Amino acid sequence: MSSVTQAPATIPGAQGHTDGAGAFVPIQTRSERFHSFDPAAFEVPSGREVNWKHTPIDRLTPLFSDETGRHGVIEVDISAPDGLVQERLTHGEAPRGEVFRPEDLPAAIAWKQETEAPLMRIPAGTELSEPVIVNLRGTGGLAHAHVVIEAQANSHATLVFRHTGSAHHAQNLEIIVRPGAHLTVISVQEWDDDAVHAASHQARVERDATLRHIVVSFGGDVVRVNPSVELAGTGSRGELYGLSYSDAGQHLESQVYLHHKGAETVGDVLYKGALQGAAARSVWIGDVLIGPDAVGTDSYEANRNLVLTDGARAESIPNLEIETGDIRGAGHASATGRFDDEQLFYLQARGIAEDEARRLVVLGFLAEIIQKIGVPEIEAELSTAVEAELAQVVER
Repeated sequence: MSSVTQAPATIPGAQGHTDGAGAFVPIQTRSERFHSFDPAAFEVPSGREVNWKHTPIDRLTPLFSDETGRHGVIEVDISAPDGLVQERLTHGEAPRGEVFRPEDLPAAIAWKQETEAPLMRIPAGTELSEPVIVNLRGTGGLAHAHVVIEAQANSHATLVFRHTGSAHHAQNLEIIVRPGAHLTVISVQEWDDDAVHAASHQARVERDATLRHIVVSFGGDVVRVNPSVELAGTGSRGELYGLSYSDAGQHLESQVYLHHKGAETVGDVLYKGALQGAAARSVWIGDVLIGPDAVGTDSYEANRNLVLTDGARAESIPNLEIETGDIRGAGHASATGRFDDEQLFYLQARGIAEDEARRLVVLGFLAEIIQKIGVPEIEAELSTAVEAELAQVVER
């Protein structure tokens, strides 16, 4: 395989970026964030940094240690139809590192620790008949992973990553969508209550290609999945969807970055969350950058949150940067609130009990994302999980 040229390990002013006073202006724009393959180039987060200030740092402490975890803490089972190519890539073997650039300490450690990264390749012109299901079950301890997904030209495939069990897991997904390919990547977090998961998903979508990226987070103590997608080729399309259901004490977070780089690109970002219970928390930060060459761009991002009980809190921060005036459209929106009293009144006026009316409203609110998954088995399981969560609200 050909070699990959990596970015320099350090950049002047790399360490100590915070919102506080200092000798320099802190990095606020997502496109300007520092990156390095060397964990030593990053300081351990203090919680003041712009990309960490909404995260409970103390609960992620094990992921900031550059030490080899106990082997075998993540059991992997892959169910794949004929046509999927699986290989291993050492550091420097293409396409590993073609797209991915670690933006934080856990991602850099995962890059370093994963000496042989799994490659899942869909060959050119291949359409996989069934979804690829990757079951990842944590058995405790610290684990690191870097996975490369390459959809070659004019291929079609769906990959589902399902996380269960218990672990402290730092995970990188490097996604490359070649010209004309259509790829769906779904990441489902159904961890046990004590699990901690920090993931960095970075993708490049080339000419006339489409990536559908879906994040679903239910279980775990702290789950932080940050997707970054570059629409690099003319006519490329990115659909980024997310669903979270935060229960008492849980912290579920996604920092989404969509970079329109090529002309005539289309972006659609929609994340929805429901929260219930004391100290239930969700964080969504959405950054969209329409670059100077991204003429004819059509982009929209939105985040909607439904707060079901007292004591729950949702933070939602949409950002939009536009560097060209020649676009078809761009916008962003955010809304967080409680039940719509009018919807409840409408249902109750037709003889539906209040608890059942609330259940129907929440199911209707979240179903929009569930229905985008496109894998009937996963959709049914997630609908059942939502029902189980709602039953806990009714019982209180």
